[in-house]
Amino acid sequence: MTTQTTSSIYDFSATSIEGNPVELSNYKDKVLLIVNTASQCGFTPQYQGLQALYQKYSDRGLVVLGFPCNQFGQQEPGSTSEIQSFCETRFGVSFPLFEKVDVNGINAHPLFKYLTKAVPGILGTEGIKWNFTKFLVDRKGNVVKRYPSMTKPEDLEKEIEALL
Repeated sequence: MTTQTTSSIYDFSATSIEGNPVELSNYKDKVLLIVNTASQCGFTPQYQGLQALYQKYSDRGLVVLGFPCNQFGQQEPGSTSEIQSFCETRFGVSFPLFEKVDVNGINAHPLFKYLTKAVPGILGTEGIKWNFTKFLVDRKGNVVKRYPSMTKPEDLEKEIEALL
């Protein structure tokens, strides 16, 4: 177990859905919306809203980062290529997607351990409750806010604009 303390979101890396390592430091000076996603969830239509936000604000510095996760009701059972194809063909997703990760538990991706500690959920719980939990990060890498699954992407516009 490492005792290194992580001081910034930019200290993390993840594997893109294409299988390439991605340093989150590549997104310095951007506003990030980090979301755990799933293809067979009642909230899956939020991909459309996430893509709309990305298209509307990407030229001003917003990047949506999607992290498929199969921890909630086994709602992301597909392979990496199936997930990528589904997102592109069904919702026209062009924002960065990553390989499937765990967001809770001992095998949770370090990024999600950091996010949930930085902005705990209701009653201080760190665990993510369901798919499409969203984390908003400002241009300096500070985790600003956590939104539950039922918060629609379009409901975040005012807060995203304030950070842009």
